[in-house]
Amino acid sequence: MGGGLGGTAAALTAAQLGRAVILTEETDWIGGQLTAQGVPPDEHRFIEQIPCTGSYGALREGIRKYYRENYPLTREALNDPLLNPGGGDVSALCHEPRVAHAVLEEMLEPHRAAGLVETLLWHRPVEVASDGDRLAAVTLQDLSSGELRTISADYIVDATEFGDLLKLGEVEHIIGAESQAETGEPHALPGAADPLDQQAINWCFALEYCPGENHTIEKPASYGFWREFKPDFWPDKLFSWHDVNPITLGERYRALFETTEKINGLETSTFWLYRQIVAAERFTDDASIRSVTLVNWPQNNYFLGPLVGVSDEERAKHLQEAREQSLSFLYWMQTEAPRHDGGAGYPGLKLRGDVLGTTDGLAKAAYVQESRRIRAEFTVLEQHIGVEARPGLEGAELFSDTVGVGRYRMDVHPSTAMRTYIDLTAWPFQIPLGALIPQRVENLLPACKNIGTTHITNGCYRLHPVEWSIGVVAGGLGAFCLEKGKPPRAVRSEAPLLDEFQQVLMRDLDVTLLWPDEIRTQPTKPSWET
Repeated sequence: MGGGLGGTAAALTAAQLGRAVILTEETDWIGGQLTAQGVPPDEHRFIEQIPCTGSYGALREGIRKYYRENYPLTREALNDPLLNPGGGDVSALCHEPRVAHAVLEEMLEPHRAAGLVETLLWHRPVEVASDGDRLAAVTLQDLSSGELRTISADYIVDATEFGDLLKLGEVEHIIGAESQAETGEPHALPGAADPLDQQAINWCFALEYCPGENHTIEKPASYGFWREFKPDFWPDKLFSWHDVNPITLGERYRALFETTEKINGLETSTFWLYRQIVAAERFTDDASIRSVTLVNWPQNNYFLGPLVGVSDEERAKHLQEAREQSLSFLYWMQTEAPRHDGGAGYPGLKLRGDVLGTTDGLAKAAYVQESRRIRAEFTVLEQHIGVEARPGLEGAELFSDTVGVGRYRMDVHPSTAMRTYIDLTAWPFQIPLGALIPQRVENLLPACKNIGTTHITNGCYRLHPVEWSIGVVAGGLGAFCLEKGKPPRAVRSEAPLLDEFQQVLMRDLDVTLLWPDEIRTQPTKPSWET
């Protein structure tokens, strides 16, 4: 249930191991944060050497292959084995969401032809039937027709963006920010836990810059509010080129086009280059392809209200306000933003909804960074992976039940409790199998941001390659349990089974379970140092 990166990876993996899968998705694009939400991959600097799973490496190479075969690249770009079509700073593979969607669909095709994968787009789970400690069936609503369809399966994977099956199936879970009393984490809330303290979302959009042209949109109804909005923890109005350094929490200046500041002697990115997904210089002049950037920036972080633990009506209200915020930010950039050459406003900024598969210019769905999380057999804490939280120790906790690896900072964006960033150095970490096993329910497997992490550690387990790895494990575990006739918790608790499953991950699915020592002992650096 859910066709994001985790859900798609789970479906591919289960099919690769010979199991039949129904993959559902609320939009008309699979791929989640990489496609429908419009976010170029947030990756670590070793991703070319160690893509963490073979299928994630195949996805990345498939994207490059798509550009080489379908785009008029310059000779230099065509021959670059590490082609970065967008040239953005956030990843070595910034690219258009529509390309990622095409490649994911291509990866599924052989399994569809074999009758192993059926995809139901525009379908949302609305009801779950339980039978004791098992989920017996899920009822889906076709969002285009309103019709209902009920599906039963041996294993049900929750890959929804908000962990919706956890609520519908009454699976024990947690939302929001934990307290220090509960987790012992140095950066958890010092007082009581707050379920409604959740990370911001972004409603992303893509822009092209056409100097001398006027593409100014109609003034949004809520523009006056957003133009004046200033959070207490922000150095200026939110709509400004002055923002917050997530690590030091000091004031930072970063404009749209020019680079004027250095941090630790290194130039910072401009906002335009930060998540640029089309770099004009990669393509031949006669193609007339202009650069395009993806706006997932601090100025369109929406944190005025949570999306989980509230009514459907309130969630819809906050989602609409997030859309209004993004459009208001665009209007501000077009009409009032301080220019790099003096004056105000860039009316030549043009929405490029076509690269996102939309006509309104915004992404198909909001970029979600935090969801419900299962009450798991094992919960990953800051003390397991944080450099500051592990004084005198080198490297993250080593888990005997490791099923994958990841590398990113604990990057927690401003929250709905009006708290500023929490951005902490983490060691390269492992994904423990215990974090994917619910404390009670036997046949539900989480496949994305809903595993056993905390508000803090979710900040580094939520990124593209880690979510993909979690999906691979979920799909592989379901297939393995069907083959062995054993439930997931037995795979973790019985040493011979665990060893056999880890061998399947390494041998059949090309999953990395342990970082090499030379990487494992290197703390994750800020993005501008990578």
